[in-house]
Amino acid sequence: MMTGFRLNLSPLKEPLGFVKLVEWLTAIFAFGSCGGYSGRNVVSLFCGDGRNETLNANFHYPFRLSQVSLIEGNTTICNHSVATTHLVGDSASSAEFFVGIATVCFLYSMVALLVYLGYMHVYKDSDFGPIFDFVITAILVFLWLVCSSAWAKGLQNVKDATDTEGISATLAFLKGSNVTCEVTEYASVRTLNISVVFGYLNMFIWAGNAWFVYKETRWHSQKISSQPGSGRQQVPAPI
Repeated sequence: MMTGFRLNLSPLKEPLGFVKLVEWLTAIFAFGSCGGYSGRNVVSLFCGDGRNETLNANFHYPFRLSQVSLIEGNTTICNHSVATTHLVGDSASSAEFFVGIATVCFLYSMVALLVYLGYMHVYKDSDFGPIFDFVITAILVFLWLVCSSAWAKGLQNVKDATDTEGISATLAFLKGSNVTCEVTEYASVRTLNISVVFGYLNMFIWAGNAWFVYKETRWHSQKISSQPGSGRQQVPAPI
């Protein structure tokens, strides 16, 4: 069996190779729209005596909000002495899990494309290649579902912790005082919403690709060959 590299672009014209290329691209969009994010919410404090003060809630990937300082050091705000205050919440595990799965899929898709375009003759002549490809693809379908669901919940936690109600709950000195707060300027989280969409989109794309990979395995070929009448030859009807 020849195992040398043979460049052949024809797999890209077939579902097996084309869908793998789409997976490679959507993985880039998934981790790119989440991994590089940073935003800032502007919080306005209304002191009740006509004075206003402003705080900045800066947050970024991987969204360890409990390490983000809302108020630095002991300071006086609206005639109240306030200690160092951090945001509440930590969505780092779900965000890093999401980006990690997207990165793994990006790398696996790139390696798979290399095999399809240069070693397809080896891939089709062996049982191990298609079966291994199918098993990994099926596992990644499940992981996309899990990480996308976890990140969707983590993103909602980030939004809740940085909105007016979340900030008000974080600032303990507001309780029992005439000081009110409101988030007057929200950071755009459009790219984070897009990352969740790409997560679920990747799940459906990988699920569809699993069928095309399965068709390359001996399990599918054995199923076809075991069907009644598959091995019978048609006999011409007598004239």
